[in-house]
Amino acid sequence: MFKPTSLTYLIAHSRRRSIASCRHLGTLVIAEHEGGSLTASSLSSIEAAGKFLSKDNSLSLLLAGAGPTLQEAAAKAASCHPSVSQVLVADSDKFKNPLAEPWAKLVHLVQQKGEYSHIIAASNSFGKNILPRAAALLDVSPITDVIDISESNTFVRPIYAGNALSTIRYTGSDPCMLTIRSTSFPVGSTSADSKTNPAPIHQVDLSTFSEDWNSRHVKQTTQDSERPDLGSARVVITGGRALKSAENFKLIEKLAEKLGAAVGATRAAVDAGYVPNDLQVGQTGKIVAPELYMAFGVSGAIQHMAGMRDSKVIVAVNKDADAPIFQVADYGLVGDLFEIIPELLEKLPEKK
Repeated sequence: MFKPTSLTYLIAHSRRRSIASCRHLGTLVIAEHEGGSLTASSLSSIEAAGKFLSKDNSLSLLLAGAGPTLQEAAAKAASCHPSVSQVLVADSDKFKNPLAEPWAKLVHLVQQKGEYSHIIAASNSFGKNILPRAAALLDVSPITDVIDISESNTFVRPIYAGNALSTIRYTGSDPCMLTIRSTSFPVGSTSADSKTNPAPIHQVDLSTFSEDWNSRHVKQTTQDSERPDLGSARVVITGGRALKSAENFKLIEKLAEKLGAAVGATRAAVDAGYVPNDLQVGQTGKIVAPELYMAFGVSGAIQHMAGMRDSKVIVAVNKDADAPIFQVADYGLVGDLFEIIPELLEKLPEKK
């Protein structure tokens, strides 16, 4: 039997669906900044969001920190990409250091106010630190290491150390939270200063933000070096355990200086104490995709190749002709690296 309340229910239900569909039109990118500018990995996150997720919806950037460098980064972010519709700035000493707890609470706060359909961060130490905790607060399952986006809810990510690709369709509740591999979304010509009319910059209301976490920032150390950053370098020179000592690893550093390249290392070399762990390339280190990747004394474990297989040109030097690295190398040389590197250093001109 038809009840009058049924029509009322249908109208109300329809209105709720309409409101829900209206709110699922926003994408939020959690951006990292350094020295008053967005990092290269954050620009890649914007590129991914702008190219695949924001054709018919809005794209918001979230920046947090304290001091003039934050405002400088926000001003540059407002004109960094045509798809950016607004920049949200959380200016507080609570975000001066990239602790996961305050950042995750900030993402939760912004999501409650903006109700975004997608939240994206780079798949680096910054994004991996924040996004899982924020996803737990929002009660959703994040999708990590995305290398391709087919549709707004269909993503491709590597599995089994990059030996297979998995296509995932997200069917959970909003927001859909992603970390993307920066090397899979290179920044195009529409990046810096490409927008004639900068997007508006809004301050995030932190009046209800409470400080109730147990961790604290102790210190942050960086390696002072004139070499380019490993994650964004055009040329990467990597050494493996075959170098045998930290003293011998200086051969890799000298060659990198000659070529203006970044220095990388295998996990075995890092575990042996030859170099610090921030130079590790691989599944549990940094993912790189330079124009030229040179590997000396690297056997080619699948965990390492998962972090460099997207390099444009791969050159391998190893005295073992059956080393797996030769299977992915464009150019291979079987020989003793202690003879080959000095010869290269002798014949290469000094960097100008």
